[in-house]
Amino acid sequence: MICVALPGLAISTEEGQLTGRGLEGFYRAGRRVLSRCELRVAGREPLAVQARMVTADRARFVGTLRTSPQAGPDPDVIVERNRFADGTERITLHSAASRPLRLPVEIVLGTDLADLGAIASGRAGPELPASVHGSGLRWSCATGNASVTAEPPPADALASTGLLRWELDLPPGGSRTVELRVRPDGAGPLRAVGRAATSPLAAAHAEGDDLRVPALLRTSVEDLQALLLRDSANPADTHLAAGAPWRCGLAPADALAAARMALPLGTGLAAGTLRTLARTQLPGSGAQAGMIPGPRRDAGPHLPPQCTGTEATLLFPALLAEARRWGLPDQETEELLPAAERCLAWLRTTLGDGPYLRDVNEGGSVRCETQAHAHRAALLGADLLDACGREGGAALRQRAQTLRTAFREDFWVEDRGGGRPAAARRPDGSPVPHLGAAAVHLLDTGLLGGGEPAPGLLDKVRTEHLARLLGSPVMDSGWGLRGLGAKEPGFNPFGHRAGAVRIQETALAVAGLAAAGYEKEASSLLRGVLVAAETFSYRLPEMYAGEQRTEGGAPLPHPAACRPAATAAAAGVLLLTTLAGIRPDAPAGTVTLRPVRSAPLGEVGFTGLRVAGAPFSVRVSRLGLAMVEEAADELQLGV
Repeated sequence: MICVALPGLAISTEEGQLTGRGLEGFYRAGRRVLSRCELRVAGREPLAVQARMVTADRARFVGTLRTSPQAGPDPDVIVERNRFADGTERITLHSAASRPLRLPVEIVLGTDLADLGAIASGRAGPELPASVHGSGLRWSCATGNASVTAEPPPADALASTGLLRWELDLPPGGSRTVELRVRPDGAGPLRAVGRAATSPLAAAHAEGDDLRVPALLRTSVEDLQALLLRDSANPADTHLAAGAPWRCGLAPADALAAARMALPLGTGLAAGTLRTLARTQLPGSGAQAGMIPGPRRDAGPHLPPQCTGTEATLLFPALLAEARRWGLPDQETEELLPAAERCLAWLRTTLGDGPYLRDVNEGGSVRCETQAHAHRAALLGADLLDACGREGGAALRQRAQTLRTAFREDFWVEDRGGGRPAAARRPDGSPVPHLGAAAVHLLDTGLLGGGEPAPGLLDKVRTEHLARLLGSPVMDSGWGLRGLGAKEPGFNPFGHRAGAVRIQETALAVAGLAAAGYEKEASSLLRGVLVAAETFSYRLPEMYAGEQRTEGGAPLPHPAACRPAATAAAAGVLLLTTLAGIRPDAPAGTVTLRPVRSAPLGEVGFTGLRVAGAPFSVRVSRLGLAMVEEAADELQLGV
């Protein structure tokens, strides 16, 4: 169980005790400030009876005790522990006894002040010696210090054993609380970005026939709030960390993708993310000038690792163009336009004389999803340049047309089933024919003016065939879309990009299929993810095993997955708002609705979304008819 309010984390097992094993503990900015917090009441550990996440940053643990043999089998003391990501632990004892109780309460504390990376690799080191400090304990090492303060102050504090001790008097039916506060020396109270009044994300809500819908949206928004970080170069700008516990920093491609999927919650996150990444853009006039740098990542068993900087650079102008459609103010758009132009200049330079965008420093493979990103960036970039009175739009559209023509000729692999898009073309021109979730990017064409989707790389016939492939049991696990088809060589249900279900790809598939009119396939994937979400208490992980769903079964968690993860939480927003098909064009003063007509989840309503800088509410009936219930005064319903 992971409580998140970055830069704070609290990682626990369902027992509630922090024993120092594994990743357990309180963290601040990637360092474990407390690894052990073991509670004993009257010399015994409470019997754990329940553990649950209350909000993204808070977990509640309940245990019981029998303090008197005369009480029979029933507990007479309930022990409640509320653990917060900001480093607070609130322990409350509730007495159900008919007589007054005096209970000795002991808490054993310890820490190694280890870095999360060292802990994950088994190099945490031993616990550090403690010293008594005020109303608690303090630990020090060469790289930092941390302390725990207690309220009320303990009756005894023993540094040698890390022990704090109280004698608590509980009247019949009464309660007493002990509060611990853990923090690094010199650090004030944690002020999480997502808890601030200036959070860039709207507190949207959902309701409807399917009770899983409001639960998923609420949890997704909470997780996004919990993962918000301020840019150190300009604290007014916020972006999303990739995920907890492993990736609590900025991953450019993930941050841009998540901000794009979260546009129904407002344009503030997109603007902050774009400004943050514009400051990282490579300068100069060389081959990489204008690129947004990013790390390499695994691409599955059939392709070499790829550079996420390419994806980030292509997402930048697309996100800016779509954020403008959702209502990003003109002034903010103009300020970001030079960085978008440099991304588009990098695209033109890297394309050179050829139709395709080849991998950088990876042998020159031509990946399917990279061409989809490039095509979308060119079309949405051209739209953006035209709207802002800049030159270059016509040339970008011509580039997109050239890419589209070549792609339709070179990237379809014929087979007895009617063919499939190639995952890539090798440097020698031969196709990589394996079917995987990367093909969903062919459906994610982007939003143009008037609520119209941009044209895609596939024609209508091949789009229909891809829809059938994505909806087949080979790809649809029943809990979401597999990263690699179940019959492909190298399939591994736990493979990061070789068979595991990645929520981001499933959400893009649902949105793309619905927009293209393939509601049956979109609805099947959506219902499958909702089943999975329920088993994960609606906090969707970054990925989980792509095993085939069975009656009474549950998806297997992936041991390396972040949960929460920015792309998974944002995917929850996209999955649900796809039902309403919101296509805004704020500059033109219109919003078009293209709901899923089959209404696969019955009636659904959304309130507190944001379009054109104002609250936006929409409802879709059981007949698949959409109606706007709240919107900016200047918005008109598009045709």
